[in-house]
Amino acid sequence: MSTGVYIFLGVVGFSGLALIAYFIIIYNGLIALRENIKKAWGNTDVILKQRYDELPKLVSVCESYARFEKGLLTRLMKAREHYFQARSIGKKAKASSEISGALKSLFAFAENYPDLKANQNFMQLQGRISHLEESLADRREFYNDSVNNYNIRIQQIPDVLIARFMRLESQEMFPIGDEERKDVNVHIFP
Repeated sequence: MSTGVYIFLGVVGFSGLALIAYFIIIYNGLIALRENIKKAWGNTDVILKQRYDELPKLVSVCESYARFEKGLLTRLMKAREHYFQARSIGKKAKASSEISGALKSLFAFAENYPDLKANQNFMQLQGRISHLEESLADRREFYNDSVNNYNIRIQQIPDVLIARFMRLESQEMFPIGDEERKDVNVHIFP
């Protein structure tokens, strides 16, 4: 064979190897993004579980004040139960929004009870839950960033071709629920 044929086969072989390497790089990048979403959700779920575990303690402290709004405590515990029953990220996000809204109302309503506000257990629980809410906001932001990066990548060329081959689908972000968007009315509760 002539030198030209060897050069041609070398170029074709190198191009094929480069194409395979490029495919592997994209494939591995998409896998990393998909796994980052799982990790981000796992970290978010840890905070949600910690908040879930603190709610009965908070309700117990509030119930000791006989005049305290029972409907609000019931609403909080129902929201907690919805979280426990939720199986998908979307349903957990909705339940989390219910809990956040009920907590916001509870803490605003507690302002009307100086004895409750002065209770050491209530103050500790309020501080703990407030810290968990802040952590949850950070984790939710990280989760949504991970989902956004993933959703963008699986739609861009050439990644979309490999994403289709892998049967990757867009993921749902952790939304802010309507309950969390509402202003708190400390005088009227549902």
